[in-house]
Amino acid sequence: MSEKPTRREFLVTSSSIALGAAIPLDGKRAVASAENAVDTQNATAHSLEELTRPGPQRTFTRDTATQVAMPIGGIGAGCVCFNGYGGLQDFSIWNHPATTALPQGFAASQAGFAILHVKKPSTVTKLVEGPFPALKIFDQGLQGEGYRRGGFEGFPRFQKCEFRGEFPCGVAKISDSAVPLQIQVTAWNPFIPLDDKNSGIPCAILEYEFHNTSHEPVEFEFSYHLSHLASGCANDETKSRNTVLPGRGVFLHNTEEPNWEAYGSACLIAVGERAKVKGMWLRSPGWEFDSLSALWREVSTGSFTENAGSNETETAGRNGCSILLEGTLDPGASRIFPIVIAWHFPNCYLHVGGASSEAASDPQGTSGCHTLPAGKPPLWRPFYASMWNDAREVGSYVDEHYADLRSRTMAFKNAVFSSTLPAYVLDAVSANLAILKSPTVLRLENGDIWGWEGCFPDAGCCHGSCTHVWNYAQAFPHLFPKLERTLRETELLRSMDDNGHVTFRSALPEGPVAHDFHAASDGQLGGVLKVYREWQISGDADWLKKMYPLTKRSLDYCIRTWDPDHHGGLFEPHHNTYDIEFWGPDGMCTSIYLGALSAFVEISRSLGKAEEVGFYEELARKCGRFMDEQLFNGEYYEQKVQYAGLRDQSFAEMIAKVNENSGEMEKLLKREGPKYQYGTGCLSDGMIGVWMARMYGVDTALSKENVRSTLQAIFKHNFKTDLSEHANAQRPGYAMGHEPGLLLCTWPRGNKPTLPFVYSDEVWTGIEYQVASHLIAEGFVQEGLTLVKALRSRYDGRVRNPWNEYECGNYYARAMASYALISALSGFRYSAVQKTLWFGPKLGVRPFKTFFSAASGWGTIQLDSRSIRVEVVEGQLEFKKLVLTEEKHTRRLEWNAVARPGAAATKNLSPA
Repeated sequence: MSEKPTRREFLVTSSSIALGAAIPLDGKRAVASAENAVDTQNATAHSLEELTRPGPQRTFTRDTATQVAMPIGGIGAGCVCFNGYGGLQDFSIWNHPATTALPQGFAASQAGFAILHVKKPSTVTKLVEGPFPALKIFDQGLQGEGYRRGGFEGFPRFQKCEFRGEFPCGVAKISDSAVPLQIQVTAWNPFIPLDDKNSGIPCAILEYEFHNTSHEPVEFEFSYHLSHLASGCANDETKSRNTVLPGRGVFLHNTEEPNWEAYGSACLIAVGERAKVKGMWLRSPGWEFDSLSALWREVSTGSFTENAGSNETETAGRNGCSILLEGTLDPGASRIFPIVIAWHFPNCYLHVGGASSEAASDPQGTSGCHTLPAGKPPLWRPFYASMWNDAREVGSYVDEHYADLRSRTMAFKNAVFSSTLPAYVLDAVSANLAILKSPTVLRLENGDIWGWEGCFPDAGCCHGSCTHVWNYAQAFPHLFPKLERTLRETELLRSMDDNGHVTFRSALPEGPVAHDFHAASDGQLGGVLKVYREWQISGDADWLKKMYPLTKRSLDYCIRTWDPDHHGGLFEPHHNTYDIEFWGPDGMCTSIYLGALSAFVEISRSLGKAEEVGFYEELARKCGRFMDEQLFNGEYYEQKVQYAGLRDQSFAEMIAKVNENSGEMEKLLKREGPKYQYGTGCLSDGMIGVWMARMYGVDTALSKENVRSTLQAIFKHNFKTDLSEHANAQRPGYAMGHEPGLLLCTWPRGNKPTLPFVYSDEVWTGIEYQVASHLIAEGFVQEGLTLVKALRSRYDGRVRNPWNEYECGNYYARAMASYALISALSGFRYSAVQKTLWFGPKLGVRPFKTFFSAASGWGTIQLDSRSIRVEVVEGQLEFKKLVLTEEKHTRRLEWNAVARPGAAATKNLSPA
């Protein structure tokens, strides 16, 4: 994908959906004219070639780098963001979100920055960042008084910066004609599948590589500067302390009460280097920027002064610290300086979704000053607090294990990006792995994870690992399956009552939840499917036995509540991810019902529960027949809106009272039925249950032809190459104007309700990935890849951040559906229960190579015309069978092998 495309094309033709020639998008409304019309067959072939063409990852520079901000941090440990010009922003390290979500940088009190001072052959000093984006300059004034009260953004900068992101690494290449050194800054945090401890370290790592491009030796000083990230309650500097770690860095901490939320620490360390250390910046009682003015004078004149730390009688000033490293590079030589910023805030007062008698008055826990009586523990603690006692220990751990952490992380990155999948697919998959490291995910001291739906700038959005939103997320169960299983346990052990009602938003801290609202039909039924998935991934029979009675109670509640007459559909009003209730059976939720019933049959059969199988198996058959015979309209599955003859008579009783004297809304409801339905609409989520079942290996009693027809209809009707004529009174910022996108619903047969379901006119990336991966899995590769490429074009760095696919908040969990693209394009699925590998690449590329991750190991799989080869980077993978699908021909082969690091498993393939 080019850096600044002048013409973006998105395929809207295929062998199965004849809509004419490819339509160009050139910044104006897309128009198919005689001039650009070409033969459909040729257009299709050319477009498919373009869609599958290999290439490098995107780069971003100047305007296209404006919004770039990649989260760098640990799972459930907070993060900072590495931005498109090589600096840091959005420090979100205090166990609740702290991100601007807007292009205005970060507060002056949360700063980390580097400065290069060249001493010879000529003197020059620069902030080691690229040009400040022009589109952000105005926003600087919005911070107050037209300046930032002591920000460093005005220091001289390098002329050029090019950013490339291959998560978990962001790379900024920085250069300037006046500086004889080229600089590459690589930002990362350990990301190692299955290793949740090392992937959860609360730190950001910055590697500064200097390369001498001149013909003379270059003598220079490189310094890194960090404000005090643990300055205490309400930034009370009388509580701040700076402790010098001789030759290594500075430990920043405070003297708050040990159980207060503000208690904590940060640390700045130079890895493997002997540094000069300034334990504290100038403590001036004057203007806030005095300390930075003095700091610039020192580094720009080569007169950097070390000091031992704080003088408790001097309490004013910014209380930051610095380290300085010196070097001389011969022509053509290079040198790398790794910098670690670690943090540790062990006390959490964030509480939501449950009762807590000791909770502070701010339920979001954002004030930073929450306290409890002395000796009382905080409401909860982050997982990393059980591993390390403070940020100094975190920094020392990273320093000691640096080489190993780096090599393992780079092995993961290389395994992902060595794939033969298209660059924009790898972009989509890897970018949304950043959500795992974002403030969307928290991790408690007992190891359980807990998530928001997304993050507002200063608070979480929609709490409690919301079951119907996290239905879509596919990254955790494959990369960190142990952590994903904690979500199932939270749902069924802590969020379900004795009747089987699951509160779809779990509590933080963990504990009882209120059962005073609707259960979410899609979330609760999806949970049954996910129990099956976790069992297949882990192979843990004991875990399944523990979860079985809970899963049965949950499913029985769903049947009793929404299908009390056992007709095979969700008839009674059922709550769902659109924050409303569907009245009458619909393709979306009923397809999840079918998947849940089918999965539970397999679970019961595996545990020898013969007496349980018959009822659920027959109900699953009824469900499949009902969907095909009653919900399929000849093109796609729709909703049969119903309110008469139900157990719930509330709506029927209400409209029975409507007469000519009633209000406008009452009359509308009598004419059209309940608000917020979709009826004859073509819903993009209409086959989500089949998508889940297919990915998890669950067979369902549903017509494959009808499923394929529905997917084709969704692409045909709901994908728009240009939204400029689309009316959206809801939240248009996800996709609008001349951008492409997949609408949540359209009404190709008319009869769109006056008030359709909430969000129906919007575009959500998680649903786009759900549909795209399902299309690909069913063989509609062009259509699926078209959606992915169109989606990622919206996250272009200028308009949106490529590492933040937002919906209701930043780093939205639903976007982790993008991980399903790996399975869809490769056909990869591994059952630890059956020791069976399924593989069947949908691209005609040979050799085909992809990344994989299973509960016992991770690595790459390669298929060529003669063999299949599994290379494990860490762990192992044991096989008994191989199910290989190529060009609709499936072979089931015996394969007794174990793949280990350095001992790949290879199976030769005879001609099919």
